[in-house]
Amino acid sequence: MAIFAADTKTAPAAFIFIDKPIMMLPAQHTPHPDTPCVMKTANMSTRILWADDEIELLRPAIMFLEQRGYQIHTATNGADAVQMCRETPFDLMFLDENMPGLTGLEVLADVKRILPTMPVVMITKSEEENIMDQAIGGKIADYLIKPVRPNQLLLAIKKHLDSRQIVNQHTTATYREEYPDIAHVISHAGTLEEFQSIHRTLSHWQIELQSADESMRELLRMQQADAEKQFARLVRDRYTAWIRPGNQQPLMSQHVIRDHVLPLCDAGKEVFLVVIDNFRYDQWLAIRPMLSDMFIQQQDIHCLSLLPTATQYARNALFSGLLPGDIMRLHPDLWVDEGDEESKNQHEGQLLELQLKRSGRPYQADYHKINDSDQCERLIQRLPQLHRPLHAIVLNFIDMLSHSRTESRMMRELAGDEAAYLSLTRSWFRHSPTYRLLQQIATRDCALVLTTDHGTIRVDRPVKLQGDRNTNTNLRYKIGRNLAYDTHQLFTIANPRQVGLPAPQLSTSYVFATQHDFITYPNNYNHYASQYRNTFQHGGVSMQEMLIPLIILTPKNI
Repeated sequence: MAIFAADTKTAPAAFIFIDKPIMMLPAQHTPHPDTPCVMKTANMSTRILWADDEIELLRPAIMFLEQRGYQIHTATNGADAVQMCRETPFDLMFLDENMPGLTGLEVLADVKRILPTMPVVMITKSEEENIMDQAIGGKIADYLIKPVRPNQLLLAIKKHLDSRQIVNQHTTATYREEYPDIAHVISHAGTLEEFQSIHRTLSHWQIELQSADESMRELLRMQQADAEKQFARLVRDRYTAWIRPGNQQPLMSQHVIRDHVLPLCDAGKEVFLVVIDNFRYDQWLAIRPMLSDMFIQQQDIHCLSLLPTATQYARNALFSGLLPGDIMRLHPDLWVDEGDEESKNQHEGQLLELQLKRSGRPYQADYHKINDSDQCERLIQRLPQLHRPLHAIVLNFIDMLSHSRTESRMMRELAGDEAAYLSLTRSWFRHSPTYRLLQQIATRDCALVLTTDHGTIRVDRPVKLQGDRNTNTNLRYKIGRNLAYDTHQLFTIANPRQVGLPAPQLSTSYVFATQHDFITYPNNYNHYASQYRNTFQHGGVSMQEMLIPLIILTPKNI
């Protein structure tokens, strides 16, 4: 039965505001999406089915929508509506809940079997809870209470059919407006704090522009490249000073447990330290919405990963609270040299115990390294029996995702660019035992410290280096003697001990790729350049590798 309040005023423009950090391209003339010519062009192919037993009373509303370019098809009973759905792939359906013959809920069930992805907006004069529960359970997209106005119908269409286009248009326009501000900040940045802010902003736009057209994403890539170039200069100038202890020393890998884990233990909290290998800040932004129902975000901090941004150095520093050179000097039995075949991170649990003992705290910790889904499932089952003050968990899934993309052609196709890589991360997380593990942690009265040892960056420009057979194989940094390379292209640490790095020999130096570069040898240069271009690597100097997330969360429902 139709109940309709006549209102033929033009619908107001719909604006969507996005909460974001900071920061125009040359202005371009873009017609407003609600102007008639634009809407007609955009919506002429949009087919809407409206099922109501008194459809003739709805003609003013139908004309209102048709004037805006939508094709409106009508049915006066449920049986006809179901048959029409069998014959035509409609984009959206308005469905009267109270019709003779098949009820609206029966029509909904039949239509969902035929067109499972079509949004159905139920129109009802009943606000009974059980009817709404059944309709929502039947996967309606929305519902409107009679009497409905034309503008309500238009907004429902926009919400379910045009919202992505509107959001993309608004997001693109906002980035275009902020572009010169971001560029200005990048060109004048001179402190680590400023680059941390820049990295947050660019990571935000990395997420927001995933569905934008390629030209906008390419513009973002160019801006990211500019920022990485400036950041590399900052690291060249300031890294040695950052390593030296002092009041101005930034938060670095070796400080994480001392500054942000142990104080939580001191406050009487059970603490879960979850270290996701190869985890970037934009990946955190990608999975954050899935954790928002379970956790309250207390802090979002940028930590500075040590160089080299590799597990052997940065993660061992995190667990030990020491610089790599000090680990080798104080605990030579727990340090594994570059050339050794054994795993470079097999002593993390012992290093954590030593740090706790050195801190003078009485806390005991358990340590868990998760390399596959079965190990994660076993940890979930054991979780109720774990009662120590500190639980350290290392998850290697993102690291495996990154490496498999390098080694597998199929994975390269699935994660062809940054947007696809983020989408793959999001999909992995949603369906992974890691998500279930965090859900279980959220049921405890605890604090969750979520971080990583280093990030990763997609490389695209090979840089030549000549070394001997003992030179390590990492594509973003090299260690050795008598290395030959263009000093303008690579960042050199000639005195490793000065920055807390092991120096097996007096003439040992460390050389790092910056920005989006990767290191190759003159022999078979073309082969390696082709093989590793557009792969994700770590070990070098970039914001994505060095400016890593440190997130402190507490469960919501405790």
